Amino acid sequence: MSVMEMINQYWQQQFYLKPHPLQKKLNLHKKHGKKVEQIAVNGKLLNRQQNRNNDIEVVYRLHLKCFIDDQQDYYHEEEIEIRKAILTDDKVIDDRLEPLPVEERSVKQQMLDVYQRERFNYDRRAAVQYAERWWDDYNPKYKVFYENDCTNYISQCLHAGGAPMRGAPNRSKGWWYSGDSWSYSWSVAHTFRWYLSGSTIGLKGTEVENPEDLMPGDVICYDFQGDGRFDHTTIVVTKDSQGMPLVNAHTNNSRHRYWTYEDSAAWTNDCEYRFFHIG
Repeated sequence: MSVMEMINQYWQQQFYLKPHPLQKKLNLHKKHGKKVEQIAVNGKLLNRQQNRNNDIEVVYRLHLKCFIDDQQDYYHEEEIEIRKAILTDDKVIDDRLEPLPVEERSVKQQMLDVYQRERFNYDRRAAVQYAERWWDDYNPKYKVFYENDCTNYISQCLHAGGAPMRGAPNRSKGWWYSGDSWSYSWSVAHTFRWYLSGSTIGLKGTEVENPEDLMPGDVICYDFQGDGRFDHTTIVVTKDSQGMPLVNAHTNNSRHRYWTYEDSAAWTNDCEYRFFHIG
């Protein structure tokens, strides 16, 4: 049996344990009247080495796919994790989330036109198409922030929808990406949140009260600790049968995830959200 066959077998066995390893996700969907009908796992080997104890250390990419019964319809939610497992005598003795320390990837591109205008026509379909194309991959035209890529990914989605850049080369001003440089608002969740609500030209966001008011292509900002510092950003790509947003995101790459993120290890009861209508 190969190493990855052992890893996949390990995960299949975990699903019979109590509590279930995805118990938070199961509880979240149950809370909203949904049911996780099936869970598929697939591991892909990234690195393998033997440690000083002669154990095998494996870094792998885990692809989780949950098939959701939404009462009126079915859809699937996907999530990507980078994990590290230790195997002894063909058995997994430890397995944990382990962001892979990959060398930063950056591809030079020609200077982008930076311009300002009062209004722009936001192509929501194009933004969502980009979000679906790159949810589990990285566009080589942009730098990858492996430790925290969420806002960088959302900025790319919005730009794909026609959101105009402005402010270069001052990193503290505007919202822009150019060559090997970018504004703080392009890549930092907290700065991006305040840029959206404060911008009066080009890309700007109108804060709405309820998640039901959002449309595909809109954005949700998350303050997981409720301490005033925003940590995460997602883009709405579709809605469930109850009219609630399903979102895509990077860092822990996710597709069609329920918007509240209550199944995330980062979420707390103090979590605060900001809902932004783009355009």
